[in-house]
Amino acid sequence: MELPAKGLFIVLASVASLGILGLDGYPVLVEVDVSNGLPAFDLVGLPSAAVRESRERVRSAIRNSGFDFPLQRITVNLAPADLRKDGPAYDLPIALGILAATGQIPVDRLAASFWTGELSLDGRIRGISGALAMAETVKKEAVRTNCSLSLVVPLENAEEAALIDGIKVFGARNLTEVVAALRDDLPLTRFNSSWSERLQEYLKNNKTAGVNFEQVKGQESTKRALEIAAAGSHNLLLIGPPGAGKTMLIRCFPTILPSVTFDESLEITRIYSVAGLLPQGQPVIFERPFRSPHHTCTAVTLVGGGRIPRPGEVSLAQRGVLFLDELLEFNREVLEALRQPLEDGQITVSRLNTTLTFPCRFILVASMNPCPCGYYGDNLHECVCTPQQIKRYRQRLSGPLLDRFDIQVEVPRLTFDELATEAKGESSVIIRQRVEEARSRQRERLARRGLTNNAEMGSQELEEFCCLDSEGKNLLQMAFAQLGLSARAYNRILRLARTIADLAGASDIMASHVAEAIQYRVLDRPILE
Repeated sequence: MELPAKGLFIVLASVASLGILGLDGYPVLVEVDVSNGLPAFDLVGLPSAAVRESRERVRSAIRNSGFDFPLQRITVNLAPADLRKDGPAYDLPIALGILAATGQIPVDRLAASFWTGELSLDGRIRGISGALAMAETVKKEAVRTNCSLSLVVPLENAEEAALIDGIKVFGARNLTEVVAALRDDLPLTRFNSSWSERLQEYLKNNKTAGVNFEQVKGQESTKRALEIAAAGSHNLLLIGPPGAGKTMLIRCFPTILPSVTFDESLEITRIYSVAGLLPQGQPVIFERPFRSPHHTCTAVTLVGGGRIPRPGEVSLAQRGVLFLDELLEFNREVLEALRQPLEDGQITVSRLNTTLTFPCRFILVASMNPCPCGYYGDNLHECVCTPQQIKRYRQRLSGPLLDRFDIQVEVPRLTFDELATEAKGESSVIIRQRVEEARSRQRERLARRGLTNNAEMGSQELEEFCCLDSEGKNLLQMAFAQLGLSARAYNRILRLARTIADLAGASDIMASHVAEAIQYRVLDRPILE
């Protein structure tokens, strides 16, 4: 293709790019104007400091790649101008706009494609955050405009973006390679990604066994509670003295969680991609997250937010586990911030110019001591706390938040005989098979409602799928009266009973399932005898 002679400028060029707002991408049009005047390089359209710094990166990348940088007045507009632009992903489209406006590449070849990437000073294209969300946006634009669209991303993001079908994804190493492709000298590499093949490859290369339930001695009742929590995605609270094994049991918990589905994998990957937390060399998340923030964390760290809103720990635990060790050591205000995410499955962050919603459907697993000294009810150490101290200690956990724990289990200290036994417990593999079967029943039952597990059931689903016989109703009525249960606790017992029935392979909820569900409300009972 014949290019305009040097010095004959097209003057104005437009390049389609993408930005990130919350967890979603949106189209950004990079308009570049080159005009006569004193040399200047201006960026407009609400650019952040990282975007404004692109001027130096782009200038050096163009020169060091062997192209001409115009000593004229350059104005770059990032439209829409009312949305703040953040991050270095606009480097590549700005550079291409300048090259097109100065006639060094054909401007018509930039159409029908979206371009994104950070430039290094020598012209190499570095990876960016949010490539998966950007690819989803390109697909939406392709559907909206009913035309074929391409996405050019840094090479290290290509496999991630290629998970979205319906668009062409190309990976680029450097600016020279991109210009050669636009001049028809050398095509860019197109990527196609198979999720199932990548999953098998990941499982093959990650066979290291973590802590397994068969290594945990005793604690059969607690293991049963963890199995029920995994099967129905129920929140779980473990109460016990120091050294009882609470933390070890919870560390084993991920080994019995059901495998992620394709849709769940995309959800998790999109969040970690936007947050810049994808593991090196792994474009897709194949495991359910396990997040364990320290008790000194702030409410913003936990639920998300900040000046530029970012996902918090509750969103990073999407479809996985959020573990709060030593629950009552967390600031009360931090804990109270969990109430809405636990109830709604999403967190809404409002700022002056925008309101963002982050998904946060996770299993909350927490551990705590029964009293300040930790030995209330222990059969080995004597508790030195007064009744008032114990009450004040437990009152750090508010009633509304306690209500949101479906399962509350006391974890006793192991005896010498239990510790000395050589017998192994049930393997995580066997427990996980039962969990997978229970989840399969739930998906099949709730598919037409758009739900995936029992913990997500609302009032309509409870009425339809959690019918009790007369014996079960009588048991629940007595528990409601004796324990002073709230309406929320009542519904959570029904969900829990439904999960216990699913683990047993029963189509109907029996009285025995209700009885087991009720026994997991230990903190609803009087604190002291």
